[in-house]
Amino acid sequence: MTPVNPPPLDRTSPPQPTDAWRASAAALPEGVRVRVLRAVYGDPRAAAELAPRLTDRQATGLDPLPTEPADQAPALLRERRAEIRALPDDTRLLLLLAAADQYPVPTDAFLRAVMAARLDTRSLDTAEAAGTAHAGAGGVVFRDAWTRIAAYETGSPADRRDVHRLLARVLRGEGETPWRSWHRGAGAVGPSGRLAAELGVAAGKAAGAGRLPLARALAERAAALCPDPSRRSRLMARAAGYAWRSGDGDRARRLAAAVADDALSGVLALRSGNATEAFDALLTAVVRAANAPTPATASDATSGRAVTAASDAASGCGVAAVSDAGSGCGVAAVSDAGSGCGVAAVSDAASGRRATVASDATPGRGVTPASDATPGRRVTPGSVTHLLARATEAAIYTGDLRRLREASRVADRLGVVQPGTLGGLVAAFDGRYEDARDLLKAAAGRCGPGGDPTVLIHAGIAALLLGDHTRAATATLRATASARTRGAPVTVPQAMEFRAYADFWTGRPRAGEAAAADALWQAHATGQDNGACHLQAALAMFAALTADADVCRERAATARSYALARGLGLPAALAQWALAFLDLSSGRYAAAAARLRALAGFGPGHGHRAIRHLATPHYVEAAVRTGDTRVARVAHADYERWADTVRSPDDLALSARCRALLAPGAEAVDHYRAALDLHSHGTRDFERARTELLFGSALRRLRRRTEARDRLHSALEAFDSFGAPHCATQARTELRALGTPAVPGQSSPDTPVSRLTAQQFLIARMAAEGATNREIAARLALSPRTIDHHLRGVFTRLGIRSRIELVRIVAEGEADQRTNPARQEDGTRD
Repeated sequence: MTPVNPPPLDRTSPPQPTDAWRASAAALPEGVRVRVLRAVYGDPRAAAELAPRLTDRQATGLDPLPTEPADQAPALLRERRAEIRALPDDTRLLLLLAAADQYPVPTDAFLRAVMAARLDTRSLDTAEAAGTAHAGAGGVVFRDAWTRIAAYETGSPADRRDVHRLLARVLRGEGETPWRSWHRGAGAVGPSGRLAAELGVAAGKAAGAGRLPLARALAERAAALCPDPSRRSRLMARAAGYAWRSGDGDRARRLAAAVADDALSGVLALRSGNATEAFDALLTAVVRAANAPTPATASDATSGRAVTAASDAASGCGVAAVSDAGSGCGVAAVSDAGSGCGVAAVSDAASGRRATVASDATPGRGVTPASDATPGRRVTPGSVTHLLARATEAAIYTGDLRRLREASRVADRLGVVQPGTLGGLVAAFDGRYEDARDLLKAAAGRCGPGGDPTVLIHAGIAALLLGDHTRAATATLRATASARTRGAPVTVPQAMEFRAYADFWTGRPRAGEAAAADALWQAHATGQDNGACHLQAALAMFAALTADADVCRERAATARSYALARGLGLPAALAQWALAFLDLSSGRYAAAAARLRALAGFGPGHGHRAIRHLATPHYVEAAVRTGDTRVARVAHADYERWADTVRSPDDLALSARCRALLAPGAEAVDHYRAALDLHSHGTRDFERARTELLFGSALRRLRRRTEARDRLHSALEAFDSFGAPHCATQARTELRALGTPAVPGQSSPDTPVSRLTAQQFLIARMAAEGATNREIAARLALSPRTIDHHLRGVFTRLGIRSRIELVRIVAEGEADQRTNPARQEDGTRD
C-alpha cells in the first residue's frame, strides 16, 4: 500500500466544543463531565447527544454511564453508518477489515491481512475522497472513532466473522497469541467451551504483560462464549477487574453488576461508593479467601469446588485465575504472572468447603506467584493480605477505629499477616506508640523500586505517619511508576492522594498543586469519585497555603459535602483542616481554633484521628492566640509523646514549637532555638518558616530587635518562595512593628508573572492558550464564577485589560522560567 496524506478538509479536523455540549456540561458534576467526554472519545457532539440521555442516577454519578456506542450517540452513529454505506462494496470491505483490526482491540495486522488476501487497496481512494478515512504508514486512519465504529458495525455478521478469521490467521508470531485468540473468539459463531478456555488463558497472559484493555476484552468475550453459567460469572468478574484496573470504571461497574463477588464489590465501593460498605464487603472477602480450598484435582473443579476469580482491582493487583480444568470452559491456572501482584482467589460462595490458611505466612510476603495457583496448593497468605490491605484502606478513609480493630482481630484469628499500616494504626490509636512505631517503620521500609503498587502506597502512608516525608514522596512516586509500568492507571490517582501531603509539608505548593490537579482529572476519568474527593481536599489545603481563599472554600465545601454523604472521614477532616489553616494564616485565630476543636469531636465518617493529630501544632498555635492554653496543653501532651517515640526531627521540632508557645516570656526562647535546630534536620520547610515567624514575633515582644529582624526576614523570604502571601503578610506586619522595611526576597525577581499566585498563573496560562472560562472551570473542577473572579484578579495584578496582553505576558513569563531554572519550582506544570 502506498501511504497518502489526508485531504485538508474541515471535517478531518479534531471536533471542537459545541454550544449544546457546553450547556449540557454545566448541569453535570465535574466527575460525570470528564467521564462523558472520555466515553465518547472526546467528541463534543457525541457528548452533547449522550448528556440528555443519562438517567438521574447516571447524571449524578451514582450509576455507570452507557458503554455501548449505540446507547451513547445513536444519531451520530446513524450518520456515520450512512456515510459508510454510500461507499462501494470493496471500499467498505477494506474499512471493515481495518476497523476489526483496531476496534475494540488494536492488533496491528491490517497490512499482513491485506497481503494474505491479496486485496486491492486502491479502493481506499474513494474513502479518502469522501473524507471518511485515508491510508497511513501502518494501515487505515479513520476520520474519528465514530467512523471506525460505524465501519465495523455496518458489516454483516458473516463479513465480520470472516475478517476476524483472516486476522487470526496472519497473527502467527510467538508473542501474538492473545491477539490471535481475540480474533478467533470474535469470529466464533456461538458458545464454545474450548474457545472460552483459550480466551481465558490469553486474558491472564495479557494482564500479566500489563495489557489490561486487551485482557478485559478477552475475558468478556470468553464469558460470552462460555456455556457454563457459574464459570461465565467468574469470567465476568475477571473482566470487571481488568476493566477497573485499566481505568474503565463505567464498564467495570456494569460488568460487576452481573456477578456476586464481595472482593470486586468492595474494591469498587472503596473507590467510588460508601467506604463503610466497602469495608464490610472486603472483610467478608478476606474471610472467604482465607478459608477457600484450592481444587486438588480436575474433577474437584468440575464438581463445583473451583475458586472464584476475584480482583483486588484498585491496587493494580491482578486476578489469580484458578483452575477449572476438566470443564468445557475452564481457565487454566494462570495468574497475572510477571506483574508481581496477583490477587487472591476467593472461595465460591456456594461451596461450603473450608480450609485453613497455610501457616507459613511471613512478613513482607509477596503475591501468590503463578506456580502457587496450581491444583493441590492452598490459598497463600499473600493473596489474602492484598484483600486485607483493601479493607485497611476502607477503614483509613472512614476514620473508623472500631473497624480497624475488627480487621486486626480477623487477621489474627485467621493467622494472616497484617499490613503494617493496619497494625500500626491500631497500635497508635490504642496508645501503644512503641508498637505502632515498629510496625509502621517495617511498612515504610518496603519502598524499593519496582515493587507492588499497593505495598508502595502503604509504605508511603506509613512514612507520612512517621513524619518521614522524603520516604513518603519516594514511595508514592514509585507506586505511580510501578502502576504505569504494569498498565494499571487506576492506581496512579490513589498514590498521588498521599503524595500531596508530602508536597504540602515540604513547601512545594505549586508543584504539589499541579500534580494533585492532574491526579484529580485522572480520578474523575477513571470513575474514582472517592479519590477525587480526597484530592479536592488536598487542593483546598494547597489553596489555603497560597492564600486562594475562594478556591480553598469552594474545594473544601465540595469535598466535605461529598465525603459526609459517603462516610469518608479522611477527606472531610482534611478539608476542615484546610479551612482552619486558611483562618490561622490570615490571623483569624478564634475561627481556626473553633474549626480544629470541632475536628477533635467529629466521629467516623466526619473526622479522622490521624488528621487531628497532624493538625495539633496548628491547634496549639490558634488556642494560645485565643488564650485557651488548658486545652492546648492537653493536645500537645499526646503529640509530644508520639514525637518522642518516633523521633522524627520534624515532629520533635513542632513539639518544641508548641512548648515555646505554651511557655511564658523568655522561657520560650530556648524552646524556639531547639525547634529550629531540629527543623534543620527535617524536611518540613514550610513549618520551619512558620517557626521562624513565631520566634521572631516572640523576640520582638522581648525587645530583642536584631535577632527578631533576622528571623522575620528569613521567614518572609521563605514564604515568598513558597508562594504563601498570607504568611508573608504576617511576617511583614511583624517587621513593620519593629520599624524595619520588609525587603522582597532576593529569590523572587519582580516580574509580572511572579505577582500571581499558583492558581492564578495556572488559570492565566490556560486563558492565554485560548480556553474559555467554562473550559478552564471544567479542567480545574471549579465554577465558572470562581474562574471569572481569578481572571479579574490576574488582570488587576498585571495591570492589563485584554487577553491579548495576557498572552504576551504569560509567554514572557515562561521564557523567563526557561532562562532562570532556579525559578522552575515556583512555576506551574508544563
